[in-house]
Amino acid sequence: MDMVLDAAVLAQAARILAVLGDAGLRVVTAESCTGGLVAGALTQHGGSSDMVEGGFVTYSNDMKMAVLGVPRMLLERHGAVSAEVAGVMAEGALARAEKADIAVAITGIAGPGGGSAAKPVGLVWFGVAARRGGTRVVSGRFDGDRGAVRRQAVARALELVGDCAASWGSVRPDV
Repeated sequence: MDMVLDAAVLAQAARILAVLGDAGLRVVTAESCTGGLVAGALTQHGGSSDMVEGGFVTYSNDMKMAVLGVPRMLLERHGAVSAEVAGVMAEGALARAEKADIAVAITGIAGPGGGSAAKPVGLVWFGVAARRGGTRVVSGRFDGDRGAVRRQAVARALELVGDCAASWGSVRPDV
């Protein structure tokens, strides 16, 4: 059995919580291929309720539409694993969690099946939406088995939340 939430990931989550806490920020997650592991890593630590608003696990397209407001047209045109969907997932999570300052969304192909030439196993898109600073999407291509891909995706998502929180004060609010 793979240990996705290993000591390194949990330590990283603790560091991100400290950054969020220092900045007085709250985060919400919207996860597909990681199935709630980012929220799980963050909430593994006592006191995390001060920095974690909650999380959405939207594994199917129907859940992405119903819970996060991802338009069907976007899923049909670009597929669930895409920059467009990752960004809207993050924005949907932020819109539905009014007390959250930052949302991180993850959608990808953890494998072992489900990949294609255009979207290979290990491709993961991340969306980060901030009440101050708009939405950013980035992709990652991770190697290894399902557990390794998911572990790396969780670590990257935590890194993106930390980066967003650290730059919070330097971001000009949207007008």
